[in-house]
Amino acid sequence: MAKPIIAITLGDPAGIGPEIVVKSLSDSKVYEVCQPLVIGDKNVIVNALTICYQTADIHVIEKPQEGKYQLGTIDLIDLQNMDTSKLHKGTVQAMCGQAAYDYIEKAVKLAMAGEVESLATTPINKESLRAAKIKHIGHTEMLEELSQTTDPLTMFEVRGMRVFFLSRHVSLRQACDLVTKERVLEYIMRCTEAMKKLGVTEGTMAVAGLNPHSGEHGLFGDEEVKHVEPAVKEAQARGYNVVGPIGADSVFHQALQGQYNAVLSLYHDQGHIATKTVDFDRTISITNGLPFLRTSVDHGTAFDIAGKGIASEVSMTEAILLAAKYSPHFRTRS
Repeated sequence: MAKPIIAITLGDPAGIGPEIVVKSLSDSKVYEVCQPLVIGDKNVIVNALTICYQTADIHVIEKPQEGKYQLGTIDLIDLQNMDTSKLHKGTVQAMCGQAAYDYIEKAVKLAMAGEVESLATTPINKESLRAAKIKHIGHTEMLEELSQTTDPLTMFEVRGMRVFFLSRHVSLRQACDLVTKERVLEYIMRCTEAMKKLGVTEGTMAVAGLNPHSGEHGLFGDEEVKHVEPAVKEAQARGYNVVGPIGADSVFHQALQGQYNAVLSLYHDQGHIATKTVDFDRTISITNGLPFLRTSVDHGTAFDIAGKGIASEVSMTEAILLAAKYSPHFRTRS
């Protein structure tokens, strides 16, 4: 079976995306597990190679099947949408916001057509996208609209530990209000289905507690007693392999040791702190619920160091490797 083709978007050309892409594509491990295809602009790639003191042949192609996919060659679908004479690294530019959107749009079209298995995306800049008058300024919202999907589900993975989020970009006060029996039950079911899509069918999911020691039977808060425990019991009655609530000071360590196949964290920072403390650079975001797989670095455009050639590619490489790991479950090509 052919190695999966992973479409790698360049992100905002004024950020570190192009630099971490060319660095990652100098790693032989990438080519051992996949066929990496860059969606971007040739001049931006040339610029990134120069910044990083690297060399590579740039092989411009029209279709994914035309790629060479060998170390030392960067296969590129060149959208020719950047005037690099006007590119100023580390700054907000409408031109860069538009280019970043174009790369994502093209990658999604290839994935929807079954020409690539997965996407591995680099950082975009919300201000640049806004300056370009792009409707959506977040990756997830763009992917949702371009693929005509509703409510994708984010999962983090680091060193084999998978973490889902009951809520994300809301205040901590709002996050507590979102811990309801109905929502917890819904997410247990959604997370289980997402893992099945990734080929993870064995093991037990754990639901983290919200309060210290999961509330100690209502002594330190009653969300567990009123909402989490009933949701877990109902899910179990429906045949789902899930336990909880498990104290947040224990559950992530236990998951890292292999006791659970995933953890449903109850708010943004609960899961983010756990995964990024384990390994900040190798914590990768996976967007579930799309017709294709998408992995992403979990850092920004880093305008403060863009153009200096010092950005670490570790997270980018890990995102590509993780996309390759799960791509067989999304394969449409023979």
